[in-house]
Order: sequence, then structure tokens, then C-alpha cells
Amino acid sequence: MNAEETGALIRRLRRERGLTQAQLAGILQVSDKAVSKWERGAGCPDVEMIPALAAAFRADAESLLSGSMPVNERDEGSMRRLKVYQCPQCGNLLTATGSADIACCGRRLAPLEARPCDEEHALTVTAVGDEWLVSFDHPMEKGHFIAGLLEVGYDRFALVRMYPEGGREMYLPRLPGGKIYMICAKDGMFAHR
Repeated sequence: MNAEETGALIRRLRRERGLTQAQLAGILQVSDKAVSKWERGAGCPDVEMIPALAAAFRADAESLLSGSMPVNERDEGSMRRLKVYQCPQCGNLLTATGSADIACCGRRLAPLEARPCDEEHALTVTAVGDEWLVSFDHPMEKGHFIAGLLEVGYDRFALVRMYPEGGREMYLPRLPGGKIYMICAKDGMFAHR
């Protein structure tokens, strides 16, 4: 940890949040002199303080420790580039339409790669008015269940989260140019047709 780089980053993030040194000190339950010392590069926060700093700034701990926070170039996200991430720890489903560094439960996540549906992950999709009725025979038991159904259209997407105790059918809106995906908690993501 470089004290000057970490201090400069803490100062930048504090100012971005519109906080004074005293306000940040109050949030962290330290003295404003400690915050001043960190920002001047005269010392570093204790390692135990990093999670609280990360939470206060809505930043990741690794960036605070390294003293730099890379900024993604604006890449005009698009539904064609929608990526889905699934946390193996808590099962959370996250999405991004452009370049992203996604983490959950302390782990960096890689985007799921969609594979064609196989027999176990087959979907039956029926048009019902302006919606799709999506049904499947996949098990819905703890540890192996359908975590979500996703439809990606030209200009938006619909993600429906599912749980082990849930049923085996769900309605999705019919989106222009939509493609439907199934996300299995154990086996990953599958593309319908």
C-alpha cells in the first residue's frame, strides 16, 4: 500500500461524496486528524478500516489498497452486449450492458456464457396475449433449480428471479426482437432456440 496514492484516492473519493474530513471521520468513528493524516500520505488506515472506507465510498477494497480506481471508458452499452453474472455464494444475478468489473460476496465474477438448451434445460414457450408463458420440467430443489428467466429485446430486457420452492412456469413480456434465456443455479445459462 502506497500511503501517498491511497491518501490521494481517499481525498478524491471524499470530495466526490461531498464530505468534509470531519464528516468522514464521524462515519468511520475515527478522529478528523486521522483522516487528514491519511490524505496527506503521512500514514495509512489500518487494514481493519478498509471495509468501512470501501462502504463509505461505495468502492472496492482492492482499489483503496492499491491507491487507484480505474475508470471504464464510455462504451455506450447495448442490449446486444448484455452480460449476466451469477454469484456462486449467494446466487445473486447481476447484469451489465458494457464493460464492467462485477463482484459479489467478495468474489470477482465472470459473465455466464449461454449454451444451447439441452434436454434437462428445455423450455416450452407459448404466446399468451402480449406475454410469453415459459414452462420447463427442470428440478426446482435447493442446490439445483432455475435461478432466473431472462428475455433480451432490442432496447430492454426482463429478468425474472426464481427460487427453489417456486413453480415451473413464468410469464415474460413479449419484447421486440426478444430472445429467452434460462439461468440454472448449478449449470449456468442456456439460450432458447
